[in-house]
Amino acid sequence: MCAAVSRKVLITDTTLRDAHQSLIATRLRTEDMIPLAREMDTCGFFSAEAWGGATFDTCIRFLNDDPWDRLRALKAELKHTPVQMLLRGQNLVGYRHYSDDVVDRFVAASYKNGVDIFRVFDALNDIRNMKRSMEQVKKTGAHLQGTISYTTSPVHSNKMFIGMAKELAALDCDSICIKDMAGLIMPEAARELISGIKKAVDIKVCLHSHSTSGIAPMSYQAAIESGVDILDTAMSPFSMGTSQPPTESVVASLTGTPRDTGIDLLKLRTVRNTCVQIREKYAGLLNPISERVDSNVLIYQLPGGMISNLVSQLEEQDALDRLDDVFAEIPRVRKDLGYPPLVTPTSQIVGTQAVLNVLVNGGQRYSNVTKEVKDYVRGLYGRSPAPVSEEIRRKIIGDEKPITCRPADMLEPSYERMKAEAEKAGLVKKEEDVLTYIMYPAIAPSFLKGERQLEALPKKQQTAQQEAASGGIPDQMEVEVDGEVFSVRIVSVGGNKVQVENVAAQKAPRGDIVGGIRSNMQGMVLQVMVNRGATVKKGDTLIVLEAMKMENPIHSPVDGKVTEIFIDTGDVVQNGDVLLVVQ
Repeated sequence: MCAAVSRKVLITDTTLRDAHQSLIATRLRTEDMIPLAREMDTCGFFSAEAWGGATFDTCIRFLNDDPWDRLRALKAELKHTPVQMLLRGQNLVGYRHYSDDVVDRFVAASYKNGVDIFRVFDALNDIRNMKRSMEQVKKTGAHLQGTISYTTSPVHSNKMFIGMAKELAALDCDSICIKDMAGLIMPEAARELISGIKKAVDIKVCLHSHSTSGIAPMSYQAAIESGVDILDTAMSPFSMGTSQPPTESVVASLTGTPRDTGIDLLKLRTVRNTCVQIREKYAGLLNPISERVDSNVLIYQLPGGMISNLVSQLEEQDALDRLDDVFAEIPRVRKDLGYPPLVTPTSQIVGTQAVLNVLVNGGQRYSNVTKEVKDYVRGLYGRSPAPVSEEIRRKIIGDEKPITCRPADMLEPSYERMKAEAEKAGLVKKEEDVLTYIMYPAIAPSFLKGERQLEALPKKQQTAQQEAASGGIPDQMEVEVDGEVFSVRIVSVGGNKVQVENVAAQKAPRGDIVGGIRSNMQGMVLQVMVNRGATVKKGDTLIVLEAMKMENPIHSPVDGKVTEIFIDTGDVVQNGDVLLVVQ
């Protein structure tokens, strides 16, 4: 047992970012955040984690909500509470590395628009990928929180993590976060790691964990006893399950002790009541899989936000029944790729490849490989914790040799070039629009043109019996009109009038067509790589789909000629749709 520590524990509340990312697939809307932020500002939190992570992507992809406007609006309400963001090092808020000039401008813009604390991490704990953004944060004068992506594997240890903490402290970090994104850290491991960092360097230490395995509250108590300075928590209606331990419970447990947070429980009660109302609004997005304790996470190690999104994405593929098969495949893929910590983007890289190995490849693992997995094996995401085996490397990239330098050193400056592209396309109304386009060039154009629609909230889940008994109707259906199939989402029913939104023609046929190349999952068409009449070889990439935030190439199974193309860039296709014909 460590000696008693008298200083108070500081609280970072994650309700506005990681909590809803973990439980409701990051769908909390700005309109519901603003009154909540106003109430949270009176509580005395160390910070409110409110931006970064998947929120940027979700804002433009699903919510028709400008992430920069959200940041400014939150900053206006959080007058006494620092706004904190999660920054993925050289990946920023995307899923690939961006050139240094983009990193510089993104960090500067984030600070200018309201970020006070930057939690910077790299999915592989490759500090080379963190340095540029860390340097830029220090230039702004903001608080820099260097981050250790905590995981367990044959090649990870507390000794290694303590060594990383020393490196981060030497790079002028103001605090260090132990980011336990999957809820893996055991009480004794937390005790050993926090006390070890405290002995090695004089710096504030934050512990971030998830309750997925049910262990986080016990590890938080061990962290408190070991002198942790900051704990990440979430307001109780958005806590536990794949989210963080509850703010109110942690605060109450320390009341009257030497480590009392100083936070008033009555003020938290007001915030909690608002969260209850918000949770009810989003009840249709809450899945029991994300809310329950799942000790299997100790095996498959997926972070909370990835689990809720994986469930959502498998539902889109009509394959939720294969969830256990995917979970079983994830640790195999992770081992093959050198035991990367599973946090964005590596959690998506590993998770999506596991889905492909289970759903698409017909038992032939890695017969269909995402672009991101190939880039990972090429070394374009950084240094893997353990070497990728020669057998797996050859299966994925053949005789190509991986790089050994810092991946961003291979990137040419791109800000001015992409700014010119965005301006030429009429996408830029403010400076930040350029960064939005650079982050997500496939999705941003339709968002910046005002062509995307707010995703309707699904109604609360009911059983088929409850649905029938209540006279309920489905919230989505397909309708055929004059030979064209339209996807219809039902918003409300009043009398005999049905209102609908998000009506889109389904151009891709679904019947048997000789030579038809089918989509292997639901996704959006990023690129059509061939034209009608083109001659192709077996294995050529015909179409690139964006599925589960990763690029999924569709290859030609034969030598032949493209005789029909049924889709265009930007179309959303379903599993089984015929995309084109190769005769």
